[in-house]
Amino acid sequence: MIANMSEPELDLLSRLWDEHKRATFPPHLRGQDIEGEDMVMLDADIAGCVSSSLSGPLDERRRSILLRCLAALEKVVPSISDEGGAVEYYGRLREMATLATESGNAKAQ
Repeated sequence: MIANMSEPELDLLSRLWDEHKRATFPPHLRGQDIEGEDMVMLDADIAGCVSSSLSGPLDERRRSILLRCLAALEKVVPSISDEGGAVEYYGRLREMATLATESGNAKAQ
């Protein structure tokens, strides 16, 4: 088990990550900026950090990226249409980012 992540958290994050890898990016959001956020880059930044968190504790740079992404999600999610399952897609990203960030906080405390 990854230090600083409980087994239930790791299981949930792993399950969400598997779901995310199988999910199709909402086509209508390709090339879209919402509230100043590039939707593809937001997805990529979170995915990269979450993938890293499944291999070991996040470094401070990745935790910072996830915190920035979580703030961006708070801005953009209310503005996206649910076409192509976009709300579920970005909701899963938010849940994964939160889990990965909170597990990193456990080590700092």
